[in-house]
Amino acid sequence: MVKVVCFSPIAEPLLKALLSSVYSGEVEIEVINEYDEQRILEAVRDADVIIGDYTFKIPVTEKMMKVMEKVKLIQQPSTGYNHIDVNAAKKLNIPVANVGGVNALSVAEHTIMFALALLKKLLYAHNSVLARKWEQDEMANLGVYELYGKTWGILGMGAQGREVTKRLQGWDVRIIYYDIRRAKDVEEKYGAEYRDFESLLKESDIVSIHLPLTEETRGMIGEKELKIMKSSAILINVARGEIVDEEALVKALKEKWIAGAALDVFAKEPPEGSKLLELKDCNVIFSPHIAGATNEARLRIIREAMENIGRALRGEEIKHVVSR
Repeated sequence: MVKVVCFSPIAEPLLKALLSSVYSGEVEIEVINEYDEQRILEAVRDADVIIGDYTFKIPVTEKMMKVMEKVKLIQQPSTGYNHIDVNAAKKLNIPVANVGGVNALSVAEHTIMFALALLKKLLYAHNSVLARKWEQDEMANLGVYELYGKTWGILGMGAQGREVTKRLQGWDVRIIYYDIRRAKDVEEKYGAEYRDFESLLKESDIVSIHLPLTEETRGMIGEKELKIMKSSAILINVARGEIVDEEALVKALKEKWIAGAALDVFAKEPPEGSKLLELKDCNVIFSPHIAGATNEARLRIIREAMENIGRALRGEEIKHVVSR
């Protein structure tokens, strides 16, 4: 008998069925969807596998990890894992894994959709027609642009950045990128050009963010960086909200340092009380952290998470370990 404790809101019968497809032994399951520290400490003590919370409401702390007597894996069923104390896991030699880049394709499509919608002023046009207006000339005066011939700057050439690069082939877009590591294979295959961070901001018509949240990337786009960008440029964040200084972004959009922004992520989610939500007259688009959450991607995510749990329970090599 092995024990699996799940913090994600997955119904126990469904979780049991999913686990039975990757592990033939007997499994005891406990699903906890509210942060009750005492109950959690008791539950994880003899757990073999912990499934993290994809809603990020229940953290996995060092205190929890210290009482885990036989844990083989903390599996996060998402790409993000900022609510898990990975540094503590490293010290305690506990494997923490995410699902790698299985939703990168969905995020890339969402990113390109954002860019086209901003360039074409899609939301303005939609709302104008609903208001019984027919603003053809007015739209031209606002500025409606093509993606063709633009320079697209990608911050982070990981799985998402690579999928964006791949999907921009054939659009006649010049692709530049910044990452802490050169992606020579992407340069050779897709013609992407490496730039340092500041040069990328200066040259790009579109800047899309595909970086993890770390101490180095937190607040990476602030007032200084927004002022470096072209006044005609647009900023897209499908990574983590805290990478962008939201107060600086509000100021940049109001004072037209940049031409527009699209955000799928926010520093606080949902962004209740955020001044970003007051930018009704600016060229902005928001979505509720769903870029990587298509139906197809959800299936890939749960499948990858379950297969990794199966590997851990069978004593095989675990994939996508982020706590090394």
